[in-house]
Amino acid sequence: MLHCLKLGETSIISEPREREREREREMLYIIGLGLGDERDITLRGLEAVKKCDTLYMEAYTSLLSFGLSSDGLSTLEKLYGRPVILADREMVEERADDILAEAGRSNVAFLVVGDPFGATTHSDLVVRAKKLGVEVEIIHNASIINAIGVCGLQLYRYGETVSIPFFTETWRPDSFYEKIQRNRVLGLHTLCLLDIRVKEPSLESLCRGKKQYEPPRYMAINVAIEQLLEVEKQRGESAYNEDTTCVGFARLGSESQMVVSGPMKEILKLNEDACSWAQLDMKFVIVSMTRNED
Repeated sequence: MLHCLKLGETSIISEPREREREREREMLYIIGLGLGDERDITLRGLEAVKKCDTLYMEAYTSLLSFGLSSDGLSTLEKLYGRPVILADREMVEERADDILAEAGRSNVAFLVVGDPFGATTHSDLVVRAKKLGVEVEIIHNASIINAIGVCGLQLYRYGETVSIPFFTETWRPDSFYEKIQRNRVLGLHTLCLLDIRVKEPSLESLCRGKKQYEPPRYMAINVAIEQLLEVEKQRGESAYNEDTTCVGFARLGSESQMVVSGPMKEILKLNEDACSWAQLDMKFVIVSMTRNED
């Protein structure tokens, strides 16, 4: 039986051609790089990189285990066969529209450590691109959210994830406390993402109206524990204590990854040199309620 096309319908024969033309359009690729080194990019991700005219490496929500110094960037550039532009917080926040406009004219890749949707910043970029009519393709990869399973704790027993920021003399936020407390009451583990500060302007320079940047800082697990215990001492609601079991991760997903578990007070005693804690990519899990805290 013949099918008569009405106005506005597309023939079955033309559909593959339409899809082919769609694939040839300029595109913003948001590509997950995984957790280890440059080799963790997927084959699909690498194919997309090779098609792109411009490559941006997002460098403020997370970092690859080998860092993003000139040597680190050259490692990526050697594999990709083209220059990589470092996209820090300032660039993405102030030039996001320029990046999206560029993606409307040519193929652009936005490279992200882990999985593209591991940070809300990347979701916002997708929403803004869609509003501007820019085509977006997401290429997923491994992230900390599933890689923490290496410690043996079941993934479905995790509650809300929290971020632990660096405390300053005038800013000591503790909103993570209630979330950890709620998770533990429900018998759920808590993944704590530790702060990194890359190309952050100092408060003093902002007051003077001339930006000067602080040296890069990466929160170590012992600093996170000290801050957590400080908040518990102030709040006194027994959300956790120095006997609470926790798990620390360093360089997760790399060949030199480390996983250490024990009570908070014992992990605080660990010598950083002795256990080879890196200053990059640290994560921390507070285990759900255990008997030694009863």
